[in-house]
Amino acid sequence: MKIFLAQQNYHIGNFESNTQKIIDAIEAAKKEGGDLIVFSELSVCGYAPRDFLEFDDFISRCYTALDQIKHHADTIGVLVGAPDRNPIKEGKDLFNAAFLLYEKEIKAVAHKTCLPNYDVFDEYRYFEPAYDWKVMEFKGKRLAVTVCEDIWNLGDNPLYRKCPMDELMAGKPDIMINLSASPFDYTHDEDRKAAIKANVLKYKLPLFYCNCVGSQTEVVFDGGSLVFDASANLCGELPRFREELRSFELNEEGFFDTEIIEPAQTVPGKELKPLELEPDLNIAQVHDAIVMGIRDYFSKMGFTKAILGSSGGIDSAVTLALAVTALGKENVRAVLMPSPYSTSHSVDDAVQLSKNLDNPYDVIPIESIYENFLDTLKPFFKDQPFGIAEENIQSRTRGNLLMAIANKFGYILLNTSNKSELATGYGTLYGDMAGGLGVLGDCYKLQVYALAGYINRHAEIIPQNIISKAPSAELRPGQKDSDSLPDYQVLDKLLYQYIERTQGPREIKAQGFDASLVDRVLKMVNLNEYKRNQFCPIIRISPKAFGVGRRIPIVAKYLS
Repeated sequence: MKIFLAQQNYHIGNFESNTQKIIDAIEAAKKEGGDLIVFSELSVCGYAPRDFLEFDDFISRCYTALDQIKHHADTIGVLVGAPDRNPIKEGKDLFNAAFLLYEKEIKAVAHKTCLPNYDVFDEYRYFEPAYDWKVMEFKGKRLAVTVCEDIWNLGDNPLYRKCPMDELMAGKPDIMINLSASPFDYTHDEDRKAAIKANVLKYKLPLFYCNCVGSQTEVVFDGGSLVFDASANLCGELPRFREELRSFELNEEGFFDTEIIEPAQTVPGKELKPLELEPDLNIAQVHDAIVMGIRDYFSKMGFTKAILGSSGGIDSAVTLALAVTALGKENVRAVLMPSPYSTSHSVDDAVQLSKNLDNPYDVIPIESIYENFLDTLKPFFKDQPFGIAEENIQSRTRGNLLMAIANKFGYILLNTSNKSELATGYGTLYGDMAGGLGVLGDCYKLQVYALAGYINRHAEIIPQNIISKAPSAELRPGQKDSDSLPDYQVLDKLLYQYIERTQGPREIKAQGFDASLVDRVLKMVNLNEYKRNQFCPIIRISPKAFGVGRRIPIVAKYLS
């Protein structure tokens, strides 16, 4: 049997584009003599549609798209993802479903059982779990079709009470097929592959795993679809961060006439164990994920041009370089806005960066604007000493200028704040926290430096002085980040334990962190939730990003 995997980038709610993309892949597979083509989870409407699923018109358009697609499923079977209405009054109104289309008909439907309701997932808000589990008969084969999370319920601490593949094994399937929408994060590559392999080792069946690719606002899907033979040898792996259509020939014994990429584990039946992950950064993949996040956000929203404040610091430098890669040098405008406290080398470094990247840039000094603000406020500030209010006026002046230019010329403002700053509240609302998309908001400061090194891997794009100098907001004379924050070598590791690993103060202190520092940092994180709640969408590259995947009360007392 010749089976195609269609790893595609969908646009949520763009039924015309999604449907045409699916039909084009079907026609291409038919020309190559394909028996079956597999698409990803909710491919008809795009993942995740969220509250669009509450609109009856949205669901009706999904069915209309299925009707269009099934007319192309004549000589080839098509497995495609879409919501399915629940005819039973009790329970949720919808199922998350995989439809088997063949001979211009819907031949079978499989409903998702395990509905994730953690981190960026909220499927139980919309969907009802499957009521029954049946294999799909197709061209003499019995297909065990599951949807994404359904094959993750293995190991010694299962999240769900039902394991769909255990139920499907009663139907004596020949092949496992999984339609997936599994997001990227820099820790997810190996445990995803291990989870899929664990299914093959347990059930002794070949497995086709089709994942989607592309960015949906803040969530990035990296593709990396997989094919395993019945002995758990990895026989196919589709690329990350790009679309691809690829075929695999499966023989009667459940093996492929192809080179084995990775041999099976020697211990059969080994269960997936929970992983203890360290904050290692898979730098090449993170770079590509952020570039895709920028590019898809702009293309799917109909934007073409970006603007950002270029300070001569590491964060704005990395953001600018990533944006130029994603959008093209002519479409990214840098604005340098020196204040009375900006150092000359910061301006020079920012200018050199734009010259290296060959992107347009402007220099707009803000000293006179800043002085006008101070003069206007003087009767109200009276004789109080210079402090954070005066510092923030500079940042908000820059935010105003950037937004004015963006409004005038149709730019989207890219935010340059990093995760260390956002975690501790080291930023100014309506100033340097302004923007339409947070490019580095899920990268700790040390990870930003790692990205800078990767960007410079072939040539010096980011001037070395930007990388080597001490980071500073330059809002007062001689200011350094270290005046307000612990050293990033310590801070980032501490934040990782609290945010990504959800460790409490006792556990973090037991790891050797200074007790007073732990208390201080955790208090900063929780007190500044109100700032992050007003922040723009952040491109997610970690297992726990600020935004939709981390839901913390603003008005709370815990650790604050």
